[in-house]
Amino acid sequence: MEFSIRCATPEDTPIIFRFICELAEYERLSREVTATVEILHESLFVKRQAEVLIAIEGEKPVGFALFFHNFSTFKGKACLYLEDIYIQPQYRSKGYGSRLFSELARIAVERDCERFDWAVLNWNIPSIKMYESMGAEPLPDWVIYRLKGEALKKLAEQ
Repeated sequence: MEFSIRCATPEDTPIIFRFICELAEYERLSREVTATVEILHESLFVKRQAEVLIAIEGEKPVGFALFFHNFSTFKGKACLYLEDIYIQPQYRSKGYGSRLFSELARIAVERDCERFDWAVLNWNIPSIKMYESMGAEPLPDWVIYRLKGEALKKLAEQ
């Protein structure tokens, strides 16, 4: 079956939302999903806060990668940050995830990004093995922190 990757369009918003829900279920985080099709459409295609690649087998969307730019102050250059990547279970082990990563790396190089970063849940051993096989390295000296909900609002009011 033929495989391709394309940039998402506004018409893909429901598919992207479905993939996000499937990913959340896989990661045991469904309770965290507050996005809606409308919120995604606004964020992705009106405000342009992130970009999405759609993975396609034949004519059928089978996965996605959502990414955006962050910035390295030490390097003085933009970087590419992969927020989420997902291939539906029945289409895994065909190299589609690796092809998405290659396309993201191509975009990072084309845009003169200093690096390409992402996070992974520590229990997701299949993904960790794939990332390491591509030459990716964990950053043992860094701990990710997050402000959300009431803590975020409280800090914003200070």
